Amino acid sequence: MPSTNTAILTQNLTKFYGSFQALHGVDLSVQRGEIFGFLGPNGAGKTTTIRCLLDLIHRDGGEVVVLGVDPAADPVAVRRRVGYMPGELHLDESLTAEALFRYFNELRHGAADWAHVRQLAKRLDLEIQRPIRNLSHGNKQKVGIVQALMHKPELIIMDEPTQGLDPMMQQVVLGLLKELQASGSTVFFSSHIMNEVESIAHRVGIIRDGRIVEVADPKTLGKRSLNRVRIRFQQPVDGAELAKVSGVTLLSQDNGHLVHLQIEGEMDPLIKALAKMPVSDFETERPSLEEAFLAYYDEPEKK
Repeated sequence: MPSTNTAILTQNLTKFYGSFQALHGVDLSVQRGEIFGFLGPNGAGKTTTIRCLLDLIHRDGGEVVVLGVDPAADPVAVRRRVGYMPGELHLDESLTAEALFRYFNELRHGAADWAHVRQLAKRLDLEIQRPIRNLSHGNKQKVGIVQALMHKPELIIMDEPTQGLDPMMQQVVLGLLKELQASGSTVFFSSHIMNEVESIAHRVGIIRDGRIVEVADPKTLGKRSLNRVRIRFQQPVDGAELAKVSGVTLLSQDNGHLVHLQIEGEMDPLIKALAKMPVSDFETERPSLEEAFLAYYDEPEKK
């Protein structure tokens, strides 16, 4: 049994679509009160995993426990305590956003404070009196966000929540998730936008071909990727000599005065080598989480 501090637990989760196996023994553990980012390219298994968490599709094997409950045994009990936003929204477009929110609130036995609902809509710049069919794609996305967050759920599960939003509104949504986490909610969200995951997630899980290949702190993951260094020298040096340093690759050199290097691993060996050279300027480029993810994902699959 999972700890009472565990919001989501999957062990050896498997799912088939006919003869195609979408999930190959997915193991995840998300702690209460954390923001967990779920990364992977299209088709990797993110959405299938999320749907299994809520028993929107039935798993074929393994264990799933959400807030202490097996969703296959009591899906209504799980969904009542979860705020869920699917990656593909299907809304009744004949309703206004307000009517839709009131409908969801009735399903949740009036769990939402209506003043909070209006505040969410205001922060997202969403007009709730307009029929949904007259809303833009981005505003329909906001409707999905509000319905997921309106009742301040214990657990928030969102599948690509910021897709279709402009960069400023993406930051508003991420801010809302941080606020809800600070008030005690757990957040589990999938994304392909690496920098947004890096900005708010406490831990990141990477799924590849239906398998979890890594669970790590975003900062730890970022350190795995390659650093780039730009060095200007007072007089020409042979960049090929620097390329002999462990983990260093020469990218380019301009008459020996300006050298671009790529470093894998620790910087210490390069720093020691440069101590003997006439360095006038030294710049490093911090890798993004996206680079770290792509570097990892491009590796041959571990056996």
